[in-house]
Amino acid sequence: MNIQRLNLNPNSKILVTGAAGFIGSNLCESLLDNGNTVIGLDNFATGKKENIEPFLKNERFQFIEGDIRNLDDCNKACKNVDYVLHQAALGSVPRSIKDPITSNDVNVSGFLNMLIAARDCNVKRFVYAASSSTYGDSKSLPKIEDNIGKPLSPYAITKYVNELYADIFSKTYGLETIGLRYFNVFGRKQDPKGVYAAVIPKFVIQLMNHESPVINGDGTYSRDFTYIDNVIEMNVRALITDNVDAINTVYNVAFGERTDLNQLVFLLKKNLATFDSKIADIEVLYGPTRQGDVPHSLASIDKAKKLLGYNPKFNMEKGLEEAVKWYWNNL
Repeated sequence: MNIQRLNLNPNSKILVTGAAGFIGSNLCESLLDNGNTVIGLDNFATGKKENIEPFLKNERFQFIEGDIRNLDDCNKACKNVDYVLHQAALGSVPRSIKDPITSNDVNVSGFLNMLIAARDCNVKRFVYAASSSTYGDSKSLPKIEDNIGKPLSPYAITKYVNELYADIFSKTYGLETIGLRYFNVFGRKQDPKGVYAAVIPKFVIQLMNHESPVINGDGTYSRDFTYIDNVIEMNVRALITDNVDAINTVYNVAFGERTDLNQLVFLLKKNLATFDSKIADIEVLYGPTRQGDVPHSLASIDKAKKLLGYNPKFNMEKGLEEAVKWYWNNL
């Protein structure tokens, strides 16, 4: 994504944690294209080395292989940086249910380490990946930032604790923080493999292999699927805002439209069939509902529009078209 129109100062030095991950590597690419100096931190627990390989020859990119659970690594990464885009986390609701201790160690203890390092290194602003899972059992739609329910998974608890810690660091130490509650992000570089692969890349690779995708439940569960370029825009807007009312708070990052899983598969088949007509005839299978899943998710993006000037360019169909094209050409 070209972020030059957003007027991010190219002289700013920015740390991206989770730099080898899906969102982190896309952020690194956009920032480097803007002329910024970028420090990348990752331990490759879920990130991929191939995601950062194109940046390693760039003199404005420095990579640190380290772990946010290690405070020394966090301090090293934060030294002399202007801003932090904290993307490092151990994602996946099912993973957190299976292994809540590791999810907590990374997402809570690691997050606290990053806040301490950012504070001690006098970072100007700390922008972090929050999560729509924070809305928990709240049944109200659309989701509005100030109205959350009880978490439905260990992962959701960890992401809510992140928001509480960020708020305390803002009030107690004066560290500027902005949390971005991501709603089901998808797009280029998202890993389609592994037990905890996200639904869109997982379905794409299955359909490309002429395998039937398995929907958990009857397919009526819905999500506010959000294309990666919308997420990049929100991260940059969070960095550059000088509106005092816009900092030390949280925002939904979404498009503001809901798509159920049956519609999703229909759109994926439609897009992939332009490359391979046989995909149009692949049948869909249905399995049991997944534990910890929220039935429906739809974001209000009014707050982000009002305070940050957020104006997402990619709806579900436009984003899927771009994502499918990338997967077809790169897998």
